[in-house]
Amino acid sequence: MAMSRLLWERGYADTSPHEVLHAAGVGQGSMYHFFAGKHDLALEALRHNVAQSFGGREILEESGSPLDRIERYLRVPRAGTRGCRIGRMTQDPQVFDDPEMIALIAEAFQRQLTLWTGALQEAVDVGELPATVNAEDLARTMVAVIQGGYVLARANHAQLPMDQAVNGIIGVLHALSAEHGANAST
Repeated sequence: MAMSRLLWERGYADTSPHEVLHAAGVGQGSMYHFFAGKHDLALEALRHNVAQSFGGREILEESGSPLDRIERYLRVPRAGTRGCRIGRMTQDPQVFDDPEMIALIAEAFQRQLTLWTGALQEAVDVGELPATVNAEDLARTMVAVIQGGYVLARANHAQLPMDQAVNGIIGVLHALSAEHGANAST
């Protein structure tokens, strides 16, 4: 969908209906046949981008070691230099000021937090992480690290900062697990 791609690449404020129509290769009547205007088209495109941003989440819902699942999910490839389909939208002033759009973004992040919190709490419950770990706080830290990885990758025009951010949060999880294992055996 042309609008989904343009939202991701340029944002809402910097994308005109004319550019969307040109990118889609359709006439003006086609858009207005299905959408009342740019805002309605953008809402649908944002819903599409939210759905796309959850690629790989089924990994978190599989059986097996919660920490292994979390690590596999974190290692799902992310195009750091392209930025997050959802996170980038928070920087668009017109999106930030639009209650419908910002609500979609907040809901997307909340779903991500809920998934990670559940998997982290499961890791605590089965003894892979210490009982002192607050799963919700750690999930928020993970989201912040991933979003920061996108920012650093874009700022450096390189994938490496994204990969390093992912490796860093995986290292934190491993350290928590190893510390818990060492403390449990003493």
